[in-house]
Amino acid sequence: MAKAKRVKQLSFMMPDRVGLLSEITSKLADVKVNISNICAYGMQGEANFMLTSDSNAKAKKALAPLTAEIKEYDVFVVEMPNKPGELQKVDKKLADAKIDILYMYGTTVSGRSATCIFTTSDDPKAVKLINR
Repeated sequence: MAKAKRVKQLSFMMPDRVGLLSEITSKLADVKVNISNICAYGMQGEANFMLTSDSNAKAKKALAPLTAEIKEYDVFVVEMPNKPGELQKVDKKLADAKIDILYMYGTTVSGRSATCIFTTSDDPKAVKLINR
């Protein structure tokens, strides 16, 4: 059964360049910030980052020298069994309730669980629906 909870995500953009992800992850590792979830991609010369961590305050302080405007957003994380059809069950609950998924990203880990980050048109309602 899927479980959802609200979390804060850090988001920022910077000019894309080789080694930027390594620089960011090094700065976070240096201050012992654990990245829980991350989405990073480059598009049209811009590097875009969205991440959750065990300490957003420490992460923002560590990344400050990069001079990126780091914003914090409400999102929710869904942990679900790592087996076929589980993501579809979550998505169907949201679709049936007419909740629009604005974006999502996720990963599976070896073992029994998968984790996805969502932002929707109604996060509080979505979390309640998923946790039923």
